[in-house]
Amino acid sequence: QKWSVGTICAGICKCGYPKIQHCDEAIKPEDYMGEQWDTHRHVREVPTDAFGDITFGGLGQKTGKYVRVSSDISSESLYQLMTEHWKLRSPNLLISVTGGAKNFYMKTHLKDKFRRGLIKVAQTTGAWILTGGTHAGVMKHVGMAVRDYTLSSGLMEGQIVVIGVAPWGVIHNRHTLVHPEGCFPAYYALDEQGQGRLSCLDINHTHFLLVDDGTHGHYGVEIELRARLEKLISQQTLGSRGSGVTIPVVCVVLDGGPGTLNTIYNAMLKHTPCVVLEGSGRLADVIAQVAALPVSKVTLVLISQLMKRFFGQEYKSFTEVQVIEWTKKIQDIVRMPHLLTVFRIDEDKNYDVDVAILQALLKASRSDEHAGRQSWERQLELAVAWNRVDIAESEIFTEESQWTSCDLHPAMFSALVGDKPEFVRLLLENGVCVGKFLEQEDKLTELYAHLPACFFLRKLAKRVQGGKIHRGQEPQPGSSKISLSHVAEEVRHLLGSFTQPLYGLSRHKMTGDDVRLAVPSKGLVDLPCLGEEWTPDTVWDPGRDLFLWAVVQNNTELAEIGWEQVQDCIAAALAACKILRKLAQESGEDDSEEAKEMRELASHYEKQAIGVFSECHSWDAQRAQKLLIRVSPSWGRSTCLWLALEADAKSFIAHSGVQGLLTQIWCGELSVDNPHWKVLLCMIFFPLIYTGFLIFSGSSQKPELEPLNCSSRLMSLFTSPQVKFYWNIASYFGFLWLFAVVLMIDFQAYPSWRELLLYVWLTSLVCEEFRQLYHDFDGSGFRRKAKMYISDLWNILDVLSIVLFIVGLVCRLQASGTVFYVGKVVLCIDFIIFSLRLMAIFTISRTLGPKIIIVRRMMMDLFFFMFLLSIWVVAYGVAKQGILIHNEERLNWIIRGAVYEPYLIIFGNVPTNIDSEHCSVNGSDPLKPKCPMLNDENMPAFPEWLTIIMLCVYLLFANILLLNLLIAIFNYTFQEVQDNTDTIWKFQRYELIKEYHSRPALPPPFILLSHLILFIRAVLLRYPPQRHKTFRQELEQTEEEELLSWEAYMKDNYLASTRQDESQSVEHRIQDTAEKSSDRDDGESSGQETDEEAAPHTFARQLQYPSSTVKRFPVPEEKVPWEVNFTPYLPPVYNEQDSMLNFILMNGFGRNPGGRTGIRGKGALKSLGPNHILHPVLTRWRDAEHKVLEFLAVWEEAEKHWALPGRLHSMCVFSVMQVYKGYVDDSRNTDNAWIETTIVTLHCDKHTPLMADLNRIVSRKYHFLSYCSDFCTI
Repeated sequence: QKWSVGTICAGICKCGYPKIQHCDEAIKPEDYMGEQWDTHRHVREVPTDAFGDITFGGLGQKTGKYVRVSSDISSESLYQLMTEHWKLRSPNLLISVTGGAKNFYMKTHLKDKFRRGLIKVAQTTGAWILTGGTHAGVMKHVGMAVRDYTLSSGLMEGQIVVIGVAPWGVIHNRHTLVHPEGCFPAYYALDEQGQGRLSCLDINHTHFLLVDDGTHGHYGVEIELRARLEKLISQQTLGSRGSGVTIPVVCVVLDGGPGTLNTIYNAMLKHTPCVVLEGSGRLADVIAQVAALPVSKVTLVLISQLMKRFFGQEYKSFTEVQVIEWTKKIQDIVRMPHLLTVFRIDEDKNYDVDVAILQALLKASRSDEHAGRQSWERQLELAVAWNRVDIAESEIFTEESQWTSCDLHPAMFSALVGDKPEFVRLLLENGVCVGKFLEQEDKLTELYAHLPACFFLRKLAKRVQGGKIHRGQEPQPGSSKISLSHVAEEVRHLLGSFTQPLYGLSRHKMTGDDVRLAVPSKGLVDLPCLGEEWTPDTVWDPGRDLFLWAVVQNNTELAEIGWEQVQDCIAAALAACKILRKLAQESGEDDSEEAKEMRELASHYEKQAIGVFSECHSWDAQRAQKLLIRVSPSWGRSTCLWLALEADAKSFIAHSGVQGLLTQIWCGELSVDNPHWKVLLCMIFFPLIYTGFLIFSGSSQKPELEPLNCSSRLMSLFTSPQVKFYWNIASYFGFLWLFAVVLMIDFQAYPSWRELLLYVWLTSLVCEEFRQLYHDFDGSGFRRKAKMYISDLWNILDVLSIVLFIVGLVCRLQASGTVFYVGKVVLCIDFIIFSLRLMAIFTISRTLGPKIIIVRRMMMDLFFFMFLLSIWVVAYGVAKQGILIHNEERLNWIIRGAVYEPYLIIFGNVPTNIDSEHCSVNGSDPLKPKCPMLNDENMPAFPEWLTIIMLCVYLLFANILLLNLLIAIFNYTFQEVQDNTDTIWKFQRYELIKEYHSRPALPPPFILLSHLILFIRAVLLRYPPQRHKTFRQELEQTEEEELLSWEAYMKDNYLASTRQDESQSVEHRIQDTAEKSSDRDDGESSGQETDEEAAPHTFARQLQYPSSTVKRFPVPEEKVPWEVNFTPYLPPVYNEQDSMLNFILMNGFGRNPGGRTGIRGKGALKSLGPNHILHPVLTRWRDAEHKVLEFLAVWEEAEKHWALPGRLHSMCVFSVMQVYKGYVDDSRNTDNAWIETTIVTLHCDKHTPLMADLNRIVSRKYHFLSYCSDFCTI
């Protein structure tokens, strides 16, 4: 902030403050007598005393940030304050709104479009809006737009950043903002009635920069600081990737007067595009009226008429020179149509101002003549940063722009990392090839380095750091390095160990710097290790890589786009289902939002897999079933069927096509059309198979094939899994019958032949269990096989029954009679378990199979119910036992009285031990319970009324409440499972089919022969294990490519039908109608016509003379020729080196042939009249083939562009050709001095001594540029 000192007159200082508000040394007249007040000499800076939070009260309790700053503060400090202390994100766009500072009328339709469009562009692009900050004029309109957005969105603190840059000295009630230690918050009241000539802050702005230059009541002191701040922001890099694209700035103009015209003019000279709202009044309407006209028609008379029309009585205050200056500036503005966009209300083009703002920026970027392809790439970067697909479609991806896939790769990366799925889809539609985009492995590595905060990223960081990160602990930045092999390990963990790693080591030798893996809020982890080699077992699949990258971060829209790029789409969808469900399971937070989203996305991809497979199955069932068992190299050499089983995709397995494949496998070589009774009959009378009694699959499907011979038919019958199952069921019934006979009839001291046969039979069952445990059916490894074996309930029953049988057998073989009987008891209990195992045969039945599932679910419910019931049983039993029985010491009777009897009461069994006939008084009889305690009168000592109440309450809760609760639980479980029993049964049917497909053909006990053969082949002969091609099939490369192409075609059909169904839905029609009603037409231009005649010199009439503080007299277009009368023309005289030439100029010496320039003298030139200069065009061939032509260019730092070299003399060349000779429109020209040039072409030989001398001459200041000869015009 600043304090002012100066001459006090009538109690008011030149600074505008009263005498009493100055410090003591500032009001001493003798110290400043005779001095003129100067803001730089008589104002000093002190630490600010106004900063912090500001609240305006009222509806919503709006709160913002504010600070009082000096007008001389550096813009870098302000930007640092906003980004670091106010925590504002760097903008993707800066919108500077300028115009009328006083309240003005704007039509309702235009006002709504302005407010709605301004908020939309700020919200979609992440822009900052910069205004004057006061509650008046255009600033008030911006504030009302923010207010409307806040109220409609329901946010107390909006997401729109609106920064007000206002002069401190004109703020009404600013004393409420002052506090030496800051205000948190400061309460500011809006008082428009008492503000007088001051202004109130707008309550809808979010941040305020209050600029203080030590004055009071002076407007405009903030303009210079605001301009410097806008310039600094425009020099900041857009985004965080260092693409070279800077933050764009656009100026939006409403209404306005002279100050606004200067702002627009200076902004456009700095190449800042401007959007003018026609209909907002005054200056904006004047510019809008002439924007579509050629510059030659924008005359002094026309501007005067328009100013009279739109300024009204205010026009009378303008002088003739001011009108001339306005005309000149407006002509210069119209001469830059690429920077000027007029927003007009057009009923045929019903769009908001946001489209005009973004199109103005793109138009300005496209007009850069020196950028070429970089201009288009900059436009695309801006559109991606703004996330405006509509603008990109209409303005960038046009017929004029020819894009290659490589040109779009940076934008594709930005869209992926920035989570902009609509842009990703647009880029793919316009030529991005995923294969080329991910051709270099470091691109995929960089994508994983930019993963957003998600559970997979935390797991990956933990794996990189060797599992040293625990839950809730942040990974240490830079602790270790990572490569795609780490990603492959984590993905393999999620998919399952049965798969192979998707990524091996690096495909390419990397020599760049290490990439760092950004873990948001969790630190950084380095990427990747150098020098790794590519593993040939892995497959490069760019579509899969993109899809997997999107899936692991749980990004629904990007994953959908990636899935559309995958050829092996069914396997990809099932793999995504498996990964997402595994991630949701390992997250440990089942109710978390992230886990729910993962499960929803997993269900979505299960439906997608079902949809594509249904489309395939409807076209060709055989090819569709081949897709299920085809080995997928892209997904770890797994199959769709196995991925579906691992992903618990019950709905997919229940599909009729999958079930058809399982039924074919279940029947083996037998036809699925054979009735069960025929199969059972042929099992007993097998010669019937030679009579055509049974149909075999080969003869039914391909009649042209030769019929099976006798041995083949017999083998096909008995190796069918269906027949194996029937024989094993019959064998199991025989085992149970033999077991029951031994237990009830033939259990001797010494085993009989029946018992010995039972032992042999059990041995065959034990061997079969070992075969199932060690048999590697799908190559998943012993550990995984053992884990799967233990997870099956029927296998647990098998192991338990075998262990109990061995325990009973050991006890039975003992000589002691007691142990012998214990062994029989154990075997009897074991018989129960063997009998329960018989329920497994029902799993193949469509009717009884689902009922087994319901029983298992109810058993789980019963377990938890018994835990709840035990609380009531034990509570009542202990209380009853303590009241009735005094000091019972026998443990068995304690448990019986406290647990067993209360449990029986539930079922209506009332205890009888209260009577003395059924009890022992002192507990001396071990077969009777102890009698209740008696009093002196031999009557029961316990209060009967209390025990009756306890019994009633116990029966009320136990019998009525809890048992009915159990019935309700069973009913709920039944209803829940009944709806899905068919799906669950079909899912579990696979395990039974797989078991009997791999099972030997002979049933127990004859299966011992098969086990012996297997043992000899595996252990003695060391034959490799046989793989079952029925569940896993390797295809030839040609056949696989055809199958994948057909699958991709079916996927496209499915997606097209899905989109058609969505478009026909009622909800989609309503949404489509709403979008059409508010649809915005693309494209807005100023309508600038083309001048047919060449315009007079324009650079020579720039208002600011270069490298000086002198300003030219404004010369409108029509007043340039000397022949035209221009009475008010009084140009200043400027001579940079000699000021004694005024008398020569008065005689009209040396008039500029181009016309008036607005300044006299020789300016920065050396002499009056023409100043001659030579511009040689120096060219040479870069190569011997003469394909690339090089020319010499000079970078003009002041003008910020390339130019031809000048002032080169005495050069010997082989050939010289004059191209042009005459007047040059130069910014240094004056009325009396100008530049004339001669342009010649000089072509030099690259390998001559002359060229070496030339290189030494120009090497200090010139640079060679190369262009293909196709683009050079000499």
